[in-house]
Amino acid sequence: MSITREHMEHTIRAYFDACNRADRQDIMDFFIPEGTHYFPEGSPFGVLRGAAAIAHCWVRCVAELGSHWTVDNFAGDPQSGQAVIEWTHFKRKPGLILRGDEWYRFADDGRIVEIRAYYAAPTHDGVKEHRIGGLDYAGRGYPLA
Repeated sequence: MSITREHMEHTIRAYFDACNRADRQDIMDFFIPEGTHYFPEGSPFGVLRGAAAIAHCWVRCVAELGSHWTVDNFAGDPQSGQAVIEWTHFKRKPGLILRGDEWYRFADDGRIVEIRAYYAAPTHDGVKEHRIGGLDYAGRGYPLA
């Protein structure tokens, strides 16, 4: 299969929809079985190894934190099988907002091999919105709630 930019974007957006629905099996189906999700060092998740571990984490976040994610920007390179997105993670129960980027690597069959997450800013206790300082999120049309 030849992966297209459109396939990569559709896959990532559909994956986020599955995460927001907390659909464990649907989340798993987007990954190769040994898929990996990396996070910044010191984050609460460490490394999630395997499609089942990734699905378990996001289902738990929806239940415990009221998590909801949006895909805010996308860029993809079909030749390398890689894509990058900018996202927002609304943690509705504690009233927190986390922003960041993720790099995706795709298998030849179009499933996700790995995700590498980068947060816009380090998380700190007492901070309600983690973001890049000085960026006009509202003016650029980013979701705010």
